[in-house]
Amino acid sequence: MSIRNLDDLLAEGVSGRRVLVRADLNVPLDKETGSITDDGRIRAVLPTLTALRDAGAAVVVCSHLGRPKGAPDPKYSLAPVAARLGELLGADVAFATDTVGEAARKAVEGLGDGQVALLENLRFNPGETSKDEAERGAFADQLAAFAEAYVDDAFGAVHRKHASVYDVPARLPHFAGRLVLREVEVLARLRHEPDRPYVVVLGGSKVSDKLAVIEALLPTVDKLLIGGGMCFTFLRAQGHEVGKSLLEEEMVETCRELLARGEGRIVLPVDVVAATEFSADAAHDTVPVNAIPADRLGLDIGPRTVAEFAEAVGTARTVFWNGPMGVFELAPFAAGTRGVAEAITTVKGFTVVGGGDSAAAVRALGLDESSFGHISTGGGASLEYLEGKALPGIVALEQ
Repeated sequence: MSIRNLDDLLAEGVSGRRVLVRADLNVPLDKETGSITDDGRIRAVLPTLTALRDAGAAVVVCSHLGRPKGAPDPKYSLAPVAARLGELLGADVAFATDTVGEAARKAVEGLGDGQVALLENLRFNPGETSKDEAERGAFADQLAAFAEAYVDDAFGAVHRKHASVYDVPARLPHFAGRLVLREVEVLARLRHEPDRPYVVVLGGSKVSDKLAVIEALLPTVDKLLIGGGMCFTFLRAQGHEVGKSLLEEEMVETCRELLARGEGRIVLPVDVVAATEFSADAAHDTVPVNAIPADRLGLDIGPRTVAEFAEAVGTARTVFWNGPMGVFELAPFAAGTRGVAEAITTVKGFTVVGGGDSAAAVRALGLDESSFGHISTGGGASLEYLEGKALPGIVALEQ
């Protein structure tokens, strides 16, 4: 990969210089309290921030959070992130209450060597996500004016053609942070030279969301294990009735074609946990996939499926997992995700958790993160990289 990285920047010297770091601090917040429920993405950028601070840089951090509509929205403020970042760094983090306005300017100008400021949510400014290049460029000009160098450590956003990801690198000397570099190295290994057997575990809600990655992976994998809500469209393609389970009727024929092309490499559940409703209190039973009651919906894979998936994973030298096996947020339907995740932790080879809900599940279920070879911070970016797409943020760093 022909990208200059953080070590290259540190070798040039950053003491007394301002460095703009694009981080991915898009953490989940509790809807009632606004508190952070999973700080994994904040922790992921700490090595880059710490290296810059220790080298004497004045560090300006920017990020998005959620999907505000190009204007300030208190529920998407990065204020709680600034507080948590300060706790983790063990140092005060100056928080600017705007992105490129007066508050941002004062916060940046007030930085001393080794100090950190966090700008307010980038998506509060319409220029961040604008499809108009002039509008996006104007916002990028304002961001770039805050610094003398740019570091992208927001792998979860590199698949977006946004001002802070794509346009700012064209205006400053640019470098990949520790996290971005590691992510690309790991995913390149999966895409180009996985040790075999190579087993992929895919979950999540919809086949349509994962269709491109399934088509990209199918020629390269030894086994493709499919769970989550998306499995019911595949089961319907096999001729099974799925009751009230999630079903994409328009994708059934596509799934039938994929099963034919998969030549036995696509492995589907043999039993599921079927409930009367989408609720932790709902009555539920484990049933074979050919006997799902008409008035029930599948919310998890069953124990026989967990055992079969675990056996397949156990033979692997490389495993990529993206997407939960069921509604793990509800305790009665978490066993499938937990069982498969625990099986992956026993693999002797290289294991990758593909970000998003999978990474959240690892932490929510209390699993040891160090038991996995790599936990990605970018679900969508990971999938698009494996699909073979050019990611705008990576393209910008290569230029």
